[in-house]
Amino acid sequence: MKLLTGNGLATGDVIWWTGKGWSRHVGDAVDVGAEGDIIAAAESAARRVNVAYVVDAEPGTNGPLPLHIKERIRASGPTVRADLAINAEIPIVKA
Repeated sequence: MKLLTGNGLATGDVIWWTGKGWSRHVGDAVDVGAEGDIIAAAESAARRVNVAYVVDAEPGTNGPLPLHIKERIRASGPTVRADLAINAEIPIVKA
């Protein structure tokens, strides 16, 4: 499974491709498969996202989970204050 992520231009928030647009919630993300780089280029050219790139993921109970710890941290939200987490249910380390 492949997800497309980047940062929103207006806010700098971590965002995930939903198939129709962008969401701050990784649970809304869809598998972009082999089309990820094409979508990233089009969305970057349209100035809807900054530094879009494809990441590996696996299905989870509440939606897809990025495989790499860096992406799990980005998906869960700020690490300095758990009460500010966007997706607090995302495990940072795989069990």
